[in-house]
Amino acid sequence: MQQTSPGIAAKFAEFGPAYRWFAVATAMLGSLATLLPATVINVAIPEIMGAYGIGQDQAQWLATGFLAASTITMLANAWMVHAFGVRFTFVAAIACFSVGSIGGLVAPSIDMLIFVRVFQGAAAGLITPLSMLIMFQVFPPDQRGRAMGIFSMGVVMAPALGPSLGGLIIDALSWRYIFFLELPLSFVAIALGTLFLTERETDGPRDSFDWTGLALVSIFVTTILVGLTEGQDRGWHENFVMFCLITSGVSLAAFIWWELVVEKPLLHLRLFMIKGYAPAAAVTFVFGAGLYGSTYLAPLFLQTVQGSTALSAGLLLMPAGFTMAVVFPISGAMADKVSPRRPIMIGVAIFALSCALLTNVDVNTPFLVMTIWVIIGRIGLGMVMPSIQAASLARLPLHLISQGSGANNFVRQMGGAFGINLTAIFLAQRTQFFSDGLTASQTADNTATMELLDIVAGLLANAGLPELTQSAVAYGFLGQMVYFKAYMLAFRDSFYLLTWVFVLTLIPAFLIGKDRPAPIEAIPNKSPAAAK
Repeated sequence: MQQTSPGIAAKFAEFGPAYRWFAVATAMLGSLATLLPATVINVAIPEIMGAYGIGQDQAQWLATGFLAASTITMLANAWMVHAFGVRFTFVAAIACFSVGSIGGLVAPSIDMLIFVRVFQGAAAGLITPLSMLIMFQVFPPDQRGRAMGIFSMGVVMAPALGPSLGGLIIDALSWRYIFFLELPLSFVAIALGTLFLTERETDGPRDSFDWTGLALVSIFVTTILVGLTEGQDRGWHENFVMFCLITSGVSLAAFIWWELVVEKPLLHLRLFMIKGYAPAAAVTFVFGAGLYGSTYLAPLFLQTVQGSTALSAGLLLMPAGFTMAVVFPISGAMADKVSPRRPIMIGVAIFALSCALLTNVDVNTPFLVMTIWVIIGRIGLGMVMPSIQAASLARLPLHLISQGSGANNFVRQMGGAFGINLTAIFLAQRTQFFSDGLTASQTADNTATMELLDIVAGLLANAGLPELTQSAVAYGFLGQMVYFKAYMLAFRDSFYLLTWVFVLTLIPAFLIGKDRPAPIEAIPNKSPAAAK
């Protein structure tokens, strides 16, 4: 029998069977409104780099900061729902996100723009687990795989349409106007949320909030990401870098200890003791890293290496997004009928194949070929997401669905933040590595190099430039060629790294188990230490 809250039952009584689809539309619209800027920003990064005169190592904080903030606030979702209700949490988060969008339009500096993105991420972090909670509340257990497929199909419209719309706006107007894309959707989502979502289910006192846990996880996420980024820029033995990395390790250990002993934990760590949940979380982490890492790399490669426009970079992701929209409901239906391990492992292997194909990219790779390679990867991701959600959440009782949903999204977004951050660091390191190697080979004994310099100098002489200027410009041109060659090779290595990460992910995917998950009765709300 389906577990249903009194508020949901009342809504079904008020609106009839159609309420299920009203709730689905509200959840999908809220997620779409908050996900649009998250995906559009990737095609805007080259423009923002030029506007503020920054490198990609600093620009990546526009994506990483958003994901890091959303990762942290996702953990507060369960408490917000219990303390204020689904309706208030949903409407307040959408409203705050919209305020951040307006701030992005007028941000005078890169630091302010990064702050706006962090603020938006904090609001967006409440929406995704909340939307998943709504879906699980209105669908019976034997249809939840299908529900995740339908929900994912709607949500994927953001990465499918967002970059293309953003590219069109950037080419026609300015990158700042991408922050207005979701405002109409936000207004409609607020109206639907006010009408169709439930109020607070209980009238009793609100539980105390785990502020200590929130502070510890915030310190961990912030210091580990800053430490990794600054370590690449300053060197890994710098005092500040060592301080950040040590602080992140201490705060993580303290967070785990605190969550095990506190009466009302921010993250219910005992969820990971349920059979299949821990390996599913590992796959979810890598899924987030692959999804966001590849979405960051592909448009950046097109715009910085191949010199494509923002619109072209967006169009690269559009067919891939629509492909995911087709695969999601099919995969969701499979998750209701077969062991989720099968579509998960197939999907992981397909994405690894896509990354392996992308290791062949160069400046002359045709747009169509690269699009097909990206589509292959999205087929794989489309098979993974509904099945991994169904595999982990289907074993949970209703009162822990919100905690489980928040934990799932926390792990996925954490993977996304690390995916973008580490990908940007790895890209910079490999660029420097190849640049040093190629520069060392540009000597007077290198026939090809000397012929190139002679050709360029001859062209400059025909243009009437003085001899000293000819030499300077020719060597400058050679330096640019060396850098772009190194940059291209670094992109190849980045995709090679993603390939092996997903190959290794087949191990935890196999450990999920071949049995179809069945909900357990309950697990205690309190940790053993707190219950004493």
